[in-house]
Order: sequence, then C-alpha cells, then structure tokens
Amino acid sequence: MDYDVIVIGGGPAGLMAAIAASEHGARTLLLDKGNKPGRKLGISGGGRCNVTNAGETEDIVRHIPGNGRFLYSAFSRFGNRDIIAFFEGLGIALKEEDRGRMFPVTDKAKSVVDALVNQVRRQGVDMRLNAPAARVLYEDGSVAGVCLAGGETLKSRAVVIATGGRSVPHTGSTGDGYPWAEEAGHTITELYPTEVPLTSNESFIKSRELQGLSLRDVELTVWNTKGKRIISHEGDMIFTHFGISGPAALRCSQFVIKELKKSGAASVRITIDLFPATNKEELLEELVQLAETEARKAARNGLKSLLPERLIPIALLKVDIAPDIPCSQIGKMSWVELAAILKAFPVDVNGTLSLEEAFVTGGGVSLKEIDPGTMGSKMMPGLYFCGEILDIHGYTGGYNITAAFSTGYSAGRSAALSL
Repeated sequence: MDYDVIVIGGGPAGLMAAIAASEHGARTLLLDKGNKPGRKLGISGGGRCNVTNAGETEDIVRHIPGNGRFLYSAFSRFGNRDIIAFFEGLGIALKEEDRGRMFPVTDKAKSVVDALVNQVRRQGVDMRLNAPAARVLYEDGSVAGVCLAGGETLKSRAVVIATGGRSVPHTGSTGDGYPWAEEAGHTITELYPTEVPLTSNESFIKSRELQGLSLRDVELTVWNTKGKRIISHEGDMIFTHFGISGPAALRCSQFVIKELKKSGAASVRITIDLFPATNKEELLEELVQLAETEARKAARNGLKSLLPERLIPIALLKVDIAPDIPCSQIGKMSWVELAAILKAFPVDVNGTLSLEEAFVTGGGVSLKEIDPGTMGSKMMPGLYFCGEILDIHGYTGGYNITAAFSTGYSAGRSAALSL
C-alpha cells in the first residue's frame, strides 16, 4: 500500500507528526523500530512526563539556548498553550509545578504515551512496530518512500524523519536519521552531550567525601579561562562519585563543553553560591553572629546550623581554618574569606559524561537547510524533520518536549498540506 506521508520514529515528535498529518487528510504510516512507541517520553520527567512548560513564548525560547529562536514559527502554529489544550482534549488533565513545569495529574508518563498512541490509532494512522527503516528513498530529486531493514519498500511522496538524537540510546535514539539526512544533501553539525552530568578530578570528588550530598536552591556559575562569567543557573544540584549532577549542573553542561573546546584547557571552573539570596556582607554578619553564639564550639561543630556537615571540613580547609579551633579564636579576616568561599565555592570540572548518557543531544541537522515555517528540507522536496534530530536543544523543564511536539505538529501538517 502507498502512503501520502510516512513518519519514521515513534517518539513525541513522531507521534505528534503522525497525528497532525492524518488530521490534515493524509494517509499516514508511523514506523518505529521498537516494540513500543514513546519509550523516551515514558521515562521523561522521572517517569512522570514533563509535557510542556507554562511560560510565555519568549521565556520558552530563552530556555532553549540551542537555536530556540528558530522555533518562533512552529510555536505560533502549535505552542505550549496548544499542547496543553491538546492533551486536555484527550482527557489528560495537567497541573503546573515549580518553574512552570506541566505534568499529568496522574503523575504517570504512561497516561500521556497511551493518550498519544490511542489518538494515532483513532485517526486511522497505520502503525508498524518492530519495523526499522534502512533508508529513505530519493528519486528524481525528491522523496519516493522508505526501504525497511527487511527489504520491503514503502512508497510515499513525503517522509518525516523523527528518529531523535543519540542520547538515551536504550530508548531507540541511536542516530539512525543522520545518514538519511546526509544522503539528501544535509549537513549534520557536530554532535555533543547537553543536559548531562559534569565530571571532576577534585580531591573531594575522587575521595567520595561528598557523594550523594544534595544542595538546594544554589547558584552555579561557569567561568571562562580568563575569569569572565559565562553563565549562571539557580537550582538544585548533587555531588556524585564522578562530579556533580542535578538540574543546575545539567543546565551548565553545554557551556562547560563549549568552553573546554574553545579554550583547549584541561578544566573549566564552576563556582557554587551556597546562599544566592544573601549577599557577601550579610553572610559575613551571619558568620560573625554565629561565632559569638557558638563561641566555645569547634569550628566544624559551630557551622552545622549553617552548612551541610560534610561540606564544612572542605570549606574550612580552603581558607586554612583548623576544624577544631574554637569559633571565638577565629580572626575577622578568616570569616571574610569563609564568606567569600561560601558565595563562590570552586569546583574545577574537566568534562561531562558521554553523549549516550546525556538527556539531550546537541547538534544535528543544520537549521540553515530547514524551512522554519514547515520543517521541510530546503535540499529535498518531500522531506521533513522534527524533534531532537534537528540542531535544537533546551534545558530540562519541559522545553525539549515542547520543541518536539511543536516541530512534530508543524512537520506533519506541512507534509500533508504539501500534497
């Protein structure tokens, strides 16, 4: 059987592309190489699925540092408000949590995946699972269909590639679509991990002294090799056996990667502001008052009301305060130095975990070669792209899924209307 539109990839972008294509009158086939569509969606948001973000469009674009401005056209057609309305129309009630993150009231990603898959079926989309595509067929300068790994050929005048990037490969994102894009004449910009934990060779990391210690509402700042601030992010973080992770660290990761590459340095400095809501003078005053109230206590005990216990000896070491010295015997300048360290606790990071261990892939199909209004290829008529295969990446918090749903809708709709 021939199709109007074939969508390759059953992730959020591919599912939405199939829904949009069929909604606009196209005979649509959705191919997925796995036995279950929506696998990456099913583990997103810690298994709860952060469906989108409730922020204004400008705010969402700002939280997609990897070419977010390219998405204005897609967002104007199918933005975060439309995503919310779409899911509520399917009977999936959503709730807003901190920083605008939208989750299903069920707190189960499965309810979101099931709603999408059921809508695909309800709209008469043919869905073939365990059907890996081997290549996209091009004839006479335009799309002709898809050849499956088993040798079967499926004819189609439009193909939407929604195969994802190369992060979280156990969900099926193994970079299958990049060679098909290149065969059509597209450029793949350099791939790199984003939203990925950071690695460090600091002695307190290697000794695992801080492993598992979480810090809430801190501010991380990435500095370049000349001591100039690159970016700051507030949020939670956690020390691990290899470095640091957590939302604030993940958001800094792409800037660490870029600075390491640009500078050629072995490491990049990150500082942790443990008290971002308090300035250095106020913190110093708090320390001096603490020294008076805890005068007879050893420094490592006196600071327990202010700092996590495991962090105290490392912070004291950085300013040469003996952990057993009574608080009353610590000089004013030592308190000044300690206040400075607590406002900018340094961690030298030397890289990140691998692309496969990242939440999001940076790089992808060059956006110079994609029409932002349609997600259509400028190189090959009938070819469309959506989701993480594109050179678009955002922070965690519903931004990447918003981009996937939005570009998926735009690609599917445009593919159908082009026919």
